[in-house]
Amino acid sequence: MSKTKVGIINVSGYAGIELARLLYQHPQVELTSVTGRSATGQKLGTVFPHLAGIDLTIEAKLGEVDLAFSAMPHQESAKEIIPLLDRGIKVVDISADFRLKDAAEYLSWYGFTHPAPQLLEQAVYGLTELYRSQVASAQLVANPGCYPTGAILALAPVVKAGLIEPDIVIDSKSGVSGAGRTLSQQTHYSEVNEDATAYALDGHRHLPEIIQELKRLHPGQSPSVTFVPHLIPMTRGILTTCYAPLVSGKVADSGKKKLKQLYLDFYQDEPFVKVVELPPHTKHTWGNNLCLIHPTVDQRTGRLIVISCIDNLVKGAAGQAIQNMNLMLGLPETTGLQALAIYP
Repeated sequence: MSKTKVGIINVSGYAGIELARLLYQHPQVELTSVTGRSATGQKLGTVFPHLAGIDLTIEAKLGEVDLAFSAMPHQESAKEIIPLLDRGIKVVDISADFRLKDAAEYLSWYGFTHPAPQLLEQAVYGLTELYRSQVASAQLVANPGCYPTGAILALAPVVKAGLIEPDIVIDSKSGVSGAGRTLSQQTHYSEVNEDATAYALDGHRHLPEIIQELKRLHPGQSPSVTFVPHLIPMTRGILTTCYAPLVSGKVADSGKKKLKQLYLDFYQDEPFVKVVELPPHTKHTWGNNLCLIHPTVDQRTGRLIVISCIDNLVKGAAGQAIQNMNLMLGLPETTGLQALAIYP
């Protein structure tokens, strides 16, 4: 049986590089075309020696493929994707360009007017744990952001069940790869090493995405979300801790057991979400497509605490994109994504 031909637009970013690595070992698809403006004409294995097994030249334009991944920056991604959709090619967009349903939000949060607002409703938000059937029939999937992936999966069961008040605090800590490969003083080794800092206190671009999806889980409630991301001195991983007051009377003194069972039931058939006994470490997801979740209750304050861990480049980007691709192609969702975490 012939393999599905897939391509990557902008293979030279961290998400694109990780896509190439994971697709190389995928048994049902063939990576046949990659683009990258800064390295056009060069062999992929020359630019990235760890990808030497992939015999491809980086092109200026994408070749003939059945499905394309766009790893372009926001605003630029949409321009690349629109012609592909017109040709009937399936697309998974790793940028933010099709995640938000309200076109006005792009001007507010990303500083540009969306070039194809009519496609925002057509695009399926690619968090497969919530939108599996829609992803399977989609032509365009908007891959979720890394921070929203960890936060939404951590909160989805309790928001959907109406167990928490709408006042939610999300504290996330990310490795430096989340900032991408573009050089900057903020991600320079001597700035980041042995340092931790909060940023985007006036509002991170992933905030409207988080609010949008929490609203969709419980349409009758408008969440008030405080989201504070932090940069910490490691390469990969996101540790997210979510806090919210429990609705009075909904969770009794034995709340921890009830809460854990709620999460176990909600994610019982999910191959990539695991509810764990102890607070997870970022190393427990290093290099794999898992989201590990540990829910608990602070009995003294009546407050929910939920911790989640993902690898920002896998479940937070490339792995989730392949999970979406598998569904779009009618393949088993776990195909090519069964790797265990790398430890230590």
